[in-house]
Formats: sequence, structure tokens, C-alpha cells
Amino acid sequence: MAARAFGRRPRPAAPIPAPKAARAAPAPAPAAAPEQGSPPRPRGRSSGGISEIVSKIHPTIVKSLDMTKIAELDNERLASQLLGFLETGEAGLPDLSPLDRQQVVTQLVHDIKGLGPVEPLLLDRRVSDILINGMDSVYVERNGQLQQVDVRFRDAEHLLHIAQRIAGWVGRRVDESNPMVDARLPDGSRVNIIIPPLAIDGAAVSIRRFTLKGIGLEEMAERQVMSAAMAEVFRICVKARLNVLISGGTGSGKTTFMNALSQHIDHGERLVTIEDAAELQLQQPHVVRLETRTMSAEGTGEVTMRDLLVNTLRMRPDRIIVGEVRGGEATEMLQAMNTGHPGSMCTLHANSPRDALTRLENMLMMAGTEMPLPAIRRQIASSVDMIVQLARLRTGHRCVTSLTNVVGLENDIVTTEELWRRRPTAETRHIFETSGRQPSWMEAVDAVSLRDNLLAALKADPRIGEAQT
Repeated sequence: MAARAFGRRPRPAAPIPAPKAARAAPAPAPAAAPEQGSPPRPRGRSSGGISEIVSKIHPTIVKSLDMTKIAELDNERLASQLLGFLETGEAGLPDLSPLDRQQVVTQLVHDIKGLGPVEPLLLDRRVSDILINGMDSVYVERNGQLQQVDVRFRDAEHLLHIAQRIAGWVGRRVDESNPMVDARLPDGSRVNIIIPPLAIDGAAVSIRRFTLKGIGLEEMAERQVMSAAMAEVFRICVKARLNVLISGGTGSGKTTFMNALSQHIDHGERLVTIEDAAELQLQQPHVVRLETRTMSAEGTGEVTMRDLLVNTLRMRPDRIIVGEVRGGEATEMLQAMNTGHPGSMCTLHANSPRDALTRLENMLMMAGTEMPLPAIRRQIASSVDMIVQLARLRTGHRCVTSLTNVVGLENDIVTTEELWRRRPTAETRHIFETSGRQPSWMEAVDAVSLRDNLLAALKADPRIGEAQT
């Protein structure tokens, strides 16, 4: 039997002519108003009712689709074909208003080509995180606060199908043999997926939203992420090509801050970025973006961040920017910083600048190097110029809590000095104070003729220890 064209309304059967006697009969009276107690015709259905209808007709829709052709359709053309199909008797739809019918079509388009019930959340620019904890528990972060939303998947299989679609977009897979994966959405948003049997209550999907408009240091100062003087110091540090280590917890804004710093890199430099899931938004024209690759089903093809860093050193980069250092790649990163690639940047997870240095030591020791601890610390002290500590407060506000200068090595201990900090005070007040002392990298600042700008910034904010007003 030839395949029926999807979405085409079937040709109606020819009407049977009425007997002549019927033509002489009087015209039927208008339909009487519904008797009292009979249910009125619904004008619109709730979102839950629409979801139930979509669940019932979805298997019929899938059987009728030619998936090879659907992949070539944009959402508008797909919606048009779906609307035509729903108007046929084969769809088996109840009596729906035009608005309800359009809502059914929209949900079907989201299911077929998007992220299903999560798709509307991606259109809300106030949402920064989407956290899916199984098929009937979804939370979002709006304005720094977590909120549960009324979003549900049809069943566990529906959620798993959406997770596999996300992984497939970046050429990765998620199944029982590979139950964890990092991926990204077409707009660049970062996604982490973990499925059963590791996720006991069903697939867990975490989406970190991608900001289309990059936030600059000036805008961050206006939002009290830092002071205006600190923003000027960060701009000077980029121009002076200092090696910067950005530290903070999960969701503290490390990647956003790195994007803001990168806006001040000269457009004549060659940059190489290395990430697990590409999300940096560099505005320079000469950028090479590299991304790690997971192991294939055959157990081959894995490319780690350390492999990419080793290869990057042969690519003649002016600066190397690493999304996050978490393992043996720390060795190559530090070697790059002190062997001809000044101005490089990387992030890591730590709760304070001192903890960041300790984590860096641990990663170097776990990398399999035979260097003694004093030699490791000497390498850190000669490679890292500055540590920026970020934090997400309980109010949801993200800010710089410390700007620390790496002074050098003394008695085999890496010595540091805090140049700026957020004054310990109520989380609704944001006061940034400085030590006022000149950092150890003044020679690099002199090389770009920005000494006066730095000295002026050091005098702009209150001094650490001054009486609070």
C-alpha cells in the first residue's frame, strides 16, 4: 500500500442526495439553548488538559511522520502540516477551540523538534538555570532564586528521549553504558545529563543558560558585582597580560566573568580556548575554539583537556584560555603560563584564593609528575599573577569577594596579598575595599604605560580596616 502523505486532509465522500420529499419538509428550527445543568462548550482548556490531549495523539502523530522529511522542515512548516492533520478525523481530536488547537500544535512541535515541555522556559530570559529532577519535578532559577515550576513530562521514556536528543545534537550519546554526558544546546547553553541506573529517581538534566548579550566589566560594576575601581584594575591586568586564575563555587559566575575579561584582549592576538562544552563568547576575530571528546562505544576516540593543551602549545597561541582546570592538564597550563604565553586565564572550583592554590598543588601532584612539593609551589608562584575569587551569596547575588596578588615564594610557601575584598557585611550591602598597596606586577603595568591608572584605582575605594560608615 502506498504511504499516505502526512498532514493531507482526506478527500470527503460525495454526499448522498436527499429524497425529494425531504426537500419539501420545513427547515429545521434553530438549535435550542442547552438545558439547565448541561455542560457548556469549553472556551479553553488548562495547560494540563492540553498536555493530556498531546499525550494521547502523540503516538498517532509519530506513526504518520516521515522523519527524514521532518528533519528538513522548520518549525513553522511543521506546525502548518500538523494543523492540517489535526483537522482530519484520523487525528481523533475532541472538539477544540482554535486557541486550544494551536496550543496542541505548539506542544507537538516542541516534542518533535525541541525540548518538549521545557522549551517555553528557554524563551524566558529571566531563567538562568533549568533543573530537571525526573519526569515530574522541574526547578528554575530566576533572579538568583530557585523556584519549582508546573512542568511535567509524559513519562520517564519521554524525558529520556529528550535527553538523548540533546546529546545527539553534539555528537554524543547517553544510555545505560554511558549514563553521564556533558553537552550544549544550539544556543550554547551548557547541559549535564545523568540517567538511570545512576540517577535513581529518573533522568536528571541540568541546563545552564547561555547569555546572548555578553556582560562587560562596566555593567558588572553597575550591578555591584565589583566596584568601578576594581573594573578598571581588571582591564589593566588584561592589557598588561597577567596570568589570571578565576576561582569560585558552582554557579558563582566564573565563565561570565572570564567572558567579561576577554572583551579587553587586543584584537591582534591569537587566542585558543579549551573547554569541555564550548560556552566562552570571545569577540576577537582570531580565535580557535577546541572542545574535548568523550570515549566512543568501542572505548576509543577520547580526547581529554590535557591532550588538547599539549596540542595547543604547537599552535602558536598568544594566549590560552581554559574553561576549567580539574586534573592533570594543570601541569601543561602552568607551563604555558611561564613559557611564552602570558595573559592566559583559567578557572577552577575553590572557596577561597588559598584553597585555589591548594587545589592547584593537589592537581599537579595527581598528574603523575615526580616533582617535589617545593618545586611545584615554585612553579605556581612563577606562573600565576592574580587570583580572582567569586561567590554566589544566599540572596542569589554574584560578586567578586577577593582580588589576590600572588607575591612569590617564601620558605617554600606561596605568599599572597589581598588587594581588594568585599567587606564582610550584610548580604544586601556591597562595599568593596582595598589595601591600597602596589602589587608585585607593577613592571608589567609599566610596560603598557598604565601605572597612573592603577595608582588612581588603588585610591578610589575605602581602605581595608577603615571605620564603616
